Amino acid sequence: MYRLGFPVKVLGAPLRSHDSRHWQNSPHLSVSLAYVRDILEYLHAQQIFFYRLAGQLAPYATHPALPQFHHQIAECSTELAAIGDTARLYAIRLTLHPGHFIQLNSPDPLRVRRSVDELVSQTALLDAMGLDSGAVIVIHVGGRYADRLAARRRFVTAFEQLPARVQQRLALEHDDRLYDLGDVLWIHRRAGIPVVFDTLHHRCLNRQKIALLDGLAMALATWPPHQRPKIHVSSPRTEVRHLRRGGAWHVQAPLPNQHSDFLNPFEVVELLRGAQAQSLRTFDIMLEAKAKDLALLRLREQVLRYGPGLRVG
Repeated sequence: MYRLGFPVKVLGAPLRSHDSRHWQNSPHLSVSLAYVRDILEYLHAQQIFFYRLAGQLAPYATHPALPQFHHQIAECSTELAAIGDTARLYAIRLTLHPGHFIQLNSPDPLRVRRSVDELVSQTALLDAMGLDSGAVIVIHVGGRYADRLAARRRFVTAFEQLPARVQQRLALEHDDRLYDLGDVLWIHRRAGIPVVFDTLHHRCLNRQKIALLDGLAMALATWPPHQRPKIHVSSPRTEVRHLRRGGAWHVQAPLPNQHSDFLNPFEVVELLRGAQAQSLRTFDIMLEAKAKDLALLRLREQVLRYGPGLRVG
Protein backbone atom coordinates (compact mmCIF):
# COMPACT_ATOMS: atom_id res chain seq x y z
CA MET A 1 0.00 0.00 0.00
CA TYR A 2 1.17 3.53 -0.80
CA ARG A 3 0.78 5.65 2.31
CA LEU A 4 -0.38 9.23 1.73
CA GLY A 5 0.70 11.99 4.09
CA PHE A 6 0.42 15.74 4.50
CA PRO A 7 2.54 18.41 6.19
CA VAL A 8 2.05 20.24 9.46
CA LYS A 9 -1.26 22.12 9.39
CA VAL A 10 -4.60 20.37 9.85
CA LEU A 11 -7.60 21.95 8.11
CA GLY A 12 -10.22 19.29 8.76
CA ALA A 13 -10.36 19.95 12.51
CA PRO A 14 -9.59 22.90 14.83
CA LEU A 15 -6.10 21.66 15.73
CA ARG A 16 -2.81 23.47 16.09
CA SER A 17 0.47 21.99 14.87
CA HIS A 18 2.92 23.60 17.32
CA ASP A 19 3.41 26.37 19.88
CA SER A 20 3.95 29.40 17.64
CA ARG A 21 4.05 32.10 20.32
CA HIS A 22 6.89 34.61 20.29
CA TRP A 23 9.75 34.05 22.71
CA GLN A 24 8.50 36.81 25.02
CA ASN A 25 5.50 34.60 25.83
CA SER A 26 7.66 31.60 26.81
CA PRO A 27 6.55 29.01 24.22
CA HIS A 28 7.60 25.44 24.95
CA LEU A 29 7.93 22.02 23.38
CA SER A 30 5.53 20.61 25.95
CA VAL A 31 2.74 22.74 24.47
CA SER A 32 3.62 21.59 20.94
CA LEU A 33 3.53 17.95 22.03
CA ALA A 34 0.05 18.38 23.49
CA TYR A 35 -1.03 19.62 20.05
CA VAL A 36 0.74 16.70 18.35
CA ARG A 37 -1.03 14.24 20.62
CA ASP A 38 -4.38 15.59 19.43
CA ILE A 39 -3.23 15.48 15.80
CA LEU A 40 -2.24 11.82 16.15
CA GLU A 41 -5.73 11.03 17.42
CA TYR A 42 -7.21 12.86 14.41
CA LEU A 43 -4.91 10.99 12.01
CA HIS A 44 -5.87 7.68 13.59
CA ALA A 45 -9.58 8.48 13.25
CA GLN A 46 -9.09 9.38 9.57
CA GLN A 47 -6.84 6.36 8.92
CA ILE A 48 -3.92 8.56 7.82
CA PHE A 49 -0.56 6.92 8.42
CA PHE A 50 1.98 9.54 7.34
CA TYR A 51 2.51 13.03 8.74
CA ARG A 52 5.17 15.74 8.68
CA LEU A 53 5.72 17.39 12.03
CA ALA A 54 6.23 21.14 12.27
CA GLY A 55 9.87 22.10 11.97
CA GLN A 56 9.41 24.56 14.86
CA LEU A 57 8.11 21.93 17.27
CA ALA A 58 10.66 22.99 19.90
CA PRO A 59 10.55 26.80 19.60
CA TYR A 60 13.90 28.62 19.67
CA ALA A 61 15.62 25.38 20.72
CA THR A 62 18.92 26.35 19.08
CA HIS A 63 18.66 30.14 19.06
CA PRO A 64 22.09 31.40 20.17
CA ALA A 65 20.70 34.45 21.94
CA LEU A 66 17.97 32.59 23.86
CA PRO A 67 19.69 29.92 25.98
CA GLN A 68 16.61 29.55 28.18
CA PHE A 69 15.05 27.47 25.37
CA HIS A 70 17.98 25.10 24.83
CA HIS A 71 16.90 22.33 27.21
CA GLN A 72 13.34 21.67 26.05
CA ILE A 73 14.02 18.20 24.67
CA ALA A 74 15.52 16.97 27.93
CA GLU A 75 12.71 18.63 29.87
CA CYS A 76 10.10 16.78 27.77
CA SER A 77 11.64 13.31 27.70
CA THR A 78 8.52 11.66 29.12
CA GLU A 79 6.14 13.47 26.76
CA LEU A 80 8.34 12.72 23.75
CA ALA A 81 8.46 9.02 24.59
CA ALA A 82 4.66 9.01 24.89
CA ILE A 83 4.28 10.63 21.45
CA GLY A 84 6.56 7.99 19.97
CA ASP A 85 4.55 5.22 21.62
CA THR A 86 1.31 6.62 20.18
CA ALA A 87 2.78 6.97 16.69
CA ARG A 88 3.93 3.33 16.78
CA LEU A 89 0.60 2.15 18.17
CA TYR A 90 -1.24 3.87 15.31
CA ALA A 91 1.43 2.93 12.72
CA ILE A 92 1.93 6.59 11.77
CA ARG A 93 5.21 7.54 10.10
CA LEU A 94 6.50 10.91 11.30
CA THR A 95 9.06 13.05 9.47
CA LEU A 96 10.51 16.56 9.64
CA HIS A 97 11.41 19.13 7.00
CA PRO A 98 13.21 22.19 8.42
CA GLY A 99 13.18 25.43 6.48
CA HIS A 100 15.60 26.83 3.93
CA PHE A 101 17.71 28.35 6.70
CA ILE A 102 19.50 24.98 6.81
CA GLN A 103 22.53 25.71 4.61
CA LEU A 104 25.16 22.99 4.98
CA ASN A 105 26.80 24.20 1.77
CA SER A 106 27.24 27.80 2.90
CA PRO A 107 30.75 29.31 2.65
CA ASP A 108 30.04 31.00 5.99
CA PRO A 109 31.26 28.69 8.83
CA LEU A 110 28.89 30.34 11.33
CA ARG A 111 25.87 29.61 9.15
CA VAL A 112 26.99 26.02 8.73
CA ARG A 113 27.42 25.74 12.50
CA ARG A 114 23.89 27.06 13.06
CA SER A 115 22.58 24.53 10.53
CA VAL A 116 24.41 21.68 12.23
CA ASP A 117 23.08 22.70 15.64
CA GLU A 118 19.53 22.67 14.29
CA LEU A 119 19.94 19.25 12.68
CA VAL A 120 21.45 17.83 15.88
CA SER A 121 18.48 19.21 17.83
CA GLN A 122 15.89 17.80 15.45
CA THR A 123 17.64 14.44 15.44
CA ALA A 124 17.55 14.42 19.24
CA LEU A 125 13.82 15.17 19.06
CA LEU A 126 13.12 12.13 16.88
CA ASP A 127 15.49 9.95 18.89
CA ALA A 128 13.72 10.93 22.12
CA MET A 129 10.47 9.70 20.56
CA GLY A 130 12.15 6.37 19.90
CA LEU A 131 11.25 6.52 16.21
CA ASP A 132 12.84 4.16 13.71
CA SER A 133 14.80 5.02 10.55
CA GLY A 134 11.61 5.95 8.69
CA ALA A 135 11.50 9.20 10.66
CA VAL A 136 13.77 11.18 8.37
CA ILE A 137 14.71 14.85 8.29
CA VAL A 138 14.44 16.18 4.74
CA ILE A 139 16.77 19.00 3.75
CA HIS A 140 17.77 20.86 0.59
CA VAL A 141 21.28 21.40 -0.73
CA GLY A 142 21.17 25.12 0.06
CA GLY A 143 22.28 28.21 -1.87
CA ARG A 144 24.25 28.26 -5.11
CA TYR A 145 26.78 30.88 -3.97
CA ALA A 146 27.95 31.60 -7.56
CA ASP A 147 29.51 28.15 -8.09
CA ARG A 148 27.12 25.19 -8.05
CA LEU A 149 29.85 22.54 -8.19
CA ALA A 150 31.82 24.08 -5.31
CA ALA A 151 28.61 24.40 -3.29
CA ARG A 152 27.83 20.71 -3.84
CA ARG A 153 31.31 19.79 -2.66
CA ARG A 154 30.89 21.91 0.48
CA PHE A 155 27.64 20.09 1.21
CA VAL A 156 29.41 16.73 1.02
CA THR A 157 32.21 17.96 3.29
CA ALA A 158 29.75 19.30 5.87
CA PHE A 159 27.64 16.14 5.73
CA GLU A 160 30.66 13.93 6.33
CA GLN A 161 31.46 15.91 9.49
CA LEU A 162 28.01 15.45 11.02
CA PRO A 163 27.52 13.00 13.89
CA ALA A 164 26.60 9.55 12.61
CA ARG A 165 23.17 9.61 14.25
CA VAL A 166 22.36 12.84 12.36
CA GLN A 167 23.61 11.46 9.04
CA GLN A 168 21.33 8.44 9.47
CA ARG A 169 18.27 10.67 9.84
CA LEU A 170 18.86 12.90 6.80
CA ALA A 171 17.37 12.70 3.31
CA LEU A 172 18.08 15.14 0.48
CA GLU A 173 15.48 16.76 -1.78
CA HIS A 174 16.13 18.53 -5.08
CA ASP A 175 14.48 21.90 -5.63
CA ASP A 176 12.79 23.89 -8.37
CA ARG A 177 15.39 26.66 -8.93
CA LEU A 178 18.97 25.66 -8.09
CA TYR A 179 19.72 21.98 -7.56
CA ASP A 180 17.92 19.42 -9.71
CA LEU A 181 17.76 15.65 -9.45
CA GLY A 182 21.11 15.27 -11.18
CA ASP A 183 22.74 17.48 -8.55
CA VAL A 184 21.41 15.55 -5.57
CA LEU A 185 22.25 12.21 -7.18
CA TRP A 186 25.82 13.53 -7.56
CA ILE A 187 25.84 14.24 -3.83
CA HIS A 188 24.31 10.83 -3.04
CA ARG A 189 27.09 9.02 -4.90
CA ARG A 190 29.65 10.75 -2.66
CA ALA A 191 27.85 10.93 0.66
CA GLY A 192 25.32 8.09 0.55
CA ILE A 193 22.42 10.30 1.61
CA PRO A 194 19.06 9.03 0.24
CA VAL A 195 17.17 11.20 -2.22
CA VAL A 196 13.56 12.41 -1.88
CA PHE A 197 12.00 12.70 -5.34
CA ASP A 198 9.67 15.69 -5.85
CA THR A 199 7.46 15.46 -8.93
CA LEU A 200 6.75 19.18 -9.30
CA HIS A 201 10.35 20.22 -8.67
CA HIS A 202 11.45 17.73 -11.31
CA ARG A 203 9.07 19.23 -13.83
CA CYS A 204 10.31 22.75 -13.03
CA LEU A 205 14.07 22.02 -13.06
CA ASN A 206 15.47 19.07 -14.98
CA ARG A 207 18.66 19.99 -16.81
CA GLN A 208 19.43 16.43 -17.88
CA LYS A 209 15.89 15.89 -19.23
CA ILE A 210 15.36 12.75 -17.16
CA ALA A 211 11.92 11.20 -17.71
CA LEU A 212 9.68 11.42 -14.66
CA LEU A 213 9.47 7.68 -13.99
CA ASP A 214 13.18 7.24 -14.63
CA GLY A 215 13.88 10.00 -12.10
CA LEU A 216 11.58 8.31 -9.61
CA ALA A 217 13.40 5.01 -10.08
CA MET A 218 16.80 6.67 -9.63
CA ALA A 219 15.71 8.34 -6.40
CA LEU A 220 14.12 5.20 -4.96
CA ALA A 221 17.33 3.27 -5.63
CA THR A 222 19.25 5.57 -3.27
CA TRP A 223 17.34 4.33 -0.21
CA PRO A 224 18.80 1.41 1.76
CA PRO A 225 16.71 -1.77 2.05
CA HIS A 226 15.74 -1.11 5.69
CA GLN A 227 14.30 2.36 4.92
CA ARG A 228 11.00 2.87 3.12
CA PRO A 229 11.47 5.67 0.56
CA LYS A 230 9.31 8.76 0.54
CA ILE A 231 8.54 11.15 -2.29
CA HIS A 232 6.78 14.51 -2.60
CA VAL A 233 3.85 14.94 -4.97
CA SER A 234 2.03 18.16 -5.84
CA SER A 235 0.16 19.77 -8.70
CA PRO A 236 0.95 23.26 -10.04
CA ARG A 237 -1.44 26.02 -9.10
CA THR A 238 -3.74 27.12 -11.93
CA GLU A 239 -6.00 29.66 -10.21
CA VAL A 240 -5.47 33.40 -10.58
CA ARG A 241 -4.97 35.60 -7.54
CA HIS A 242 -6.57 38.99 -7.07
CA LEU A 243 -4.19 41.40 -5.35
CA ARG A 244 -4.85 44.96 -4.26
CA ARG A 245 -2.01 47.36 -5.03
CA GLY A 246 -2.12 51.14 -4.85
CA GLY A 247 -5.85 51.13 -4.36
CA ALA A 248 -6.54 49.03 -7.48
CA TRP A 249 -7.13 45.32 -7.96
CA HIS A 250 -4.71 43.33 -10.14
CA VAL A 251 -4.86 39.81 -11.47
CA GLN A 252 -1.76 37.73 -10.82
CA ALA A 253 -1.24 34.62 -12.92
CA PRO A 254 -0.07 31.52 -11.03
CA LEU A 255 3.53 30.36 -11.22
CA PRO A 256 4.24 26.75 -12.26
CA ASN A 257 6.16 26.00 -9.05
CA GLN A 258 3.30 27.05 -6.75
CA HIS A 259 1.36 24.26 -5.05
CA SER A 260 -2.32 23.93 -5.85
CA ASP A 261 -5.01 23.54 -3.19
CA PHE A 262 -5.87 20.00 -4.29
CA LEU A 263 -4.11 17.46 -6.49
CA ASN A 264 -4.72 16.25 -10.01
CA PRO A 265 -5.83 12.65 -9.37
CA PHE A 266 -5.08 11.50 -12.91
CA GLU A 267 -1.42 12.50 -12.59
CA VAL A 268 -1.15 10.56 -9.34
CA VAL A 269 -2.84 7.48 -10.83
CA GLU A 270 -0.53 7.65 -13.84
CA LEU A 271 2.52 7.92 -11.58
CA LEU A 272 1.51 4.91 -9.47
CA ARG A 273 0.56 2.85 -12.52
CA GLY A 274 3.95 3.64 -14.05
CA ALA A 275 5.77 2.71 -10.84
CA GLN A 276 3.96 -0.61 -10.71
CA ALA A 277 4.64 -1.31 -14.39
CA GLN A 278 8.37 -0.88 -13.71
CA SER A 279 8.12 -2.98 -10.52
CA LEU A 280 9.54 -0.14 -8.43
CA ARG A 281 9.68 -0.61 -4.68
CA THR A 282 6.78 0.78 -2.64
CA PHE A 283 7.14 4.29 -1.28
CA ASP A 284 5.27 6.78 0.89
CA ILE A 285 3.85 9.96 -0.65
CA MET A 286 3.92 13.34 1.07
CA LEU A 287 1.25 15.48 -0.57
CA GLU A 288 2.26 19.13 -0.74
CA ALA A 289 -1.10 20.77 -1.33
CA LYS A 290 -2.56 23.90 0.22
CA ALA A 291 -5.65 22.02 1.39
CA LYS A 292 -3.46 19.69 3.52
CA ASP A 293 -5.47 16.79 5.01
CA LEU A 294 -8.56 17.74 3.01
CA ALA A 295 -6.53 17.28 -0.18
CA LEU A 296 -5.36 13.89 1.06
CA LEU A 297 -8.84 12.64 1.89
CA ARG A 298 -10.19 13.77 -1.47
CA LEU A 299 -7.27 12.27 -3.41
CA ARG A 300 -7.63 8.97 -1.61
CA GLU A 301 -11.23 8.69 -2.71
CA GLN A 302 -10.37 9.73 -6.27
CA VAL A 303 -7.53 7.22 -6.62
CA LEU A 304 -9.87 4.44 -5.52
CA ARG A 305 -12.36 5.65 -8.15
CA TYR A 306 -10.05 6.35 -11.09
CA GLY A 307 -7.27 3.88 -10.27
CA PRO A 308 -9.03 0.62 -9.42
CA GLY A 309 -6.57 -1.89 -8.01
CA LEU A 310 -4.25 0.76 -6.59
CA ARG A 311 -3.97 0.60 -2.81
CA VAL A 312 -3.47 3.93 -1.08
CA GLY A 313 -3.98 4.80 2.55
